[in-house]
Amino acid sequence: MQTRTLARWSFLIGLWTTSASAQTPASAPITVGGDVTLSGSLRTRSYSWDWFGDNGDGRYTYPASLIRLGLTASKRPYEWQVEFAAPVLLNLPTSAVMGSPQGQLGLGASYFAANSNRTNAGYVFLKQGFVRFKEIGGIAGQSLKIGRMEFNDGTEVVPAHSTLAALKRDRISQRLLGNFGFSDVGRSLDGALYSLTRGKLNLTALAARPTQGVFDVSGWPELNINVFYGALTGQLGGEHHAGEWRVFVLGYDDYRHGALKTDNRPAAARAADTGSIALGTYGGHYLQVASTPAGPVDLLFWGAVQTGSWGALTQRAGAFAAEAGWQPTGLDALKPWIRAGYDYGSGDSNPVDQTHGTFFQVMPTPRVYARLPFFNMMNNRDAFGTLVLRPSKRLTVRTDFHVLALTNAADLWYSGGGPFQPATFGYTGRPSSSQSNLATLTDVSGDYNVNPNVAVGAYYGYASSKAVTSAIYSSGTGARLGYFELLLRF
Repeated sequence: MQTRTLARWSFLIGLWTTSASAQTPASAPITVGGDVTLSGSLRTRSYSWDWFGDNGDGRYTYPASLIRLGLTASKRPYEWQVEFAAPVLLNLPTSAVMGSPQGQLGLGASYFAANSNRTNAGYVFLKQGFVRFKEIGGIAGQSLKIGRMEFNDGTEVVPAHSTLAALKRDRISQRLLGNFGFSDVGRSLDGALYSLTRGKLNLTALAARPTQGVFDVSGWPELNINVFYGALTGQLGGEHHAGEWRVFVLGYDDYRHGALKTDNRPAAARAADTGSIALGTYGGHYLQVASTPAGPVDLLFWGAVQTGSWGALTQRAGAFAAEAGWQPTGLDALKPWIRAGYDYGSGDSNPVDQTHGTFFQVMPTPRVYARLPFFNMMNNRDAFGTLVLRPSKRLTVRTDFHVLALTNAADLWYSGGGPFQPATFGYTGRPSSSQSNLATLTDVSGDYNVNPNVAVGAYYGYASSKAVTSAIYSSGTGARLGYFELLLRF
């Protein structure tokens, strides 16, 4: 009852603030005791799901909120931050978790299962708590952050060129390591982050352990997983022809012996394999933006290969993304950005040999690349087109069209975004029925910044069933997700 009341009051306060802030400028930072700054945010969403199938179990709505409150202080030799988070989930569906192969029917079912089958759940935990030492040894651009933090791979450097910065934020970052910020809990890392910037080069190194969270409202504990990441990033060109490159290595050691691995082996073989997952992922990206008389043109490439051990199996996998975009001139009222691309993640061709060929996406934020999150880059091929319209600095409208297929019909249809509980693997796999056509996805979203403190957003997506999904959910025509979001910041 208390969590329901809190959410209702948060929503009413948010509506009142939206109305008031449309007429007033952004407030000044709130200082506490001199150089300490108080900051916070409230994000409230109302979700409506209609999972594949028409039996009613996958059709439901629920509200959720995430409150964040923190203190920050910055001095010349160091800075520190302490931030707490309080997720509140209400009216979660009670009949949307089914047996194999149907599984959990949408993310509402995932929240319900992850929180001991409770329809209402809430908690308070430490989201971030770190100290960052700056200019170590008197070297400008050298820093070391220690403690609990958020980290998204690919965001080590923010390019000065606006198109490059947008590409990195929306099409590069969080493919392998992300804070899962779309979820109503999120993910943090406990560890150390080193950074050195000299001129146009940046070196970043991370050693950390992920926290519990994502769907589980209890975000305090660590998981028995070690993550090591290193990247070298370089900037190219100038204002009219700008670019960026990055090479990275990512080590992942998962020794949660209670978490049953998700792969295409027979159930008995998977149950008998209690060995750890120890993987190395090696890759990079390249971005280029060039000015032309017809408007800016951009190119993007991201790729990775993966080796190591998948329990008793040898890991051999890979993935890549290739994209291009164009912002045509002469349409200043809409400022369109047209993009197209192809994402590929390898699958496993033989469930009984000694090699695991499915690309493992580690700990990403999958919703950045799967806006209706029923798929990811594992055993997946995604051919897509995107249209972004920016009629004003405050408003962005985006629509996508995706043709989705499994890379290998002998493998599974995977979804999820990585570990979030000690005994929950974090990825689910449904049978392909020896088919490869997964779905077509069409969606549209709108985001409006009322002012620097208030933003609203809406999304609707529809995935049309194809052979893989129809074999599991024979009575349904597709899946739908819609939500409305209110974000308040101070």
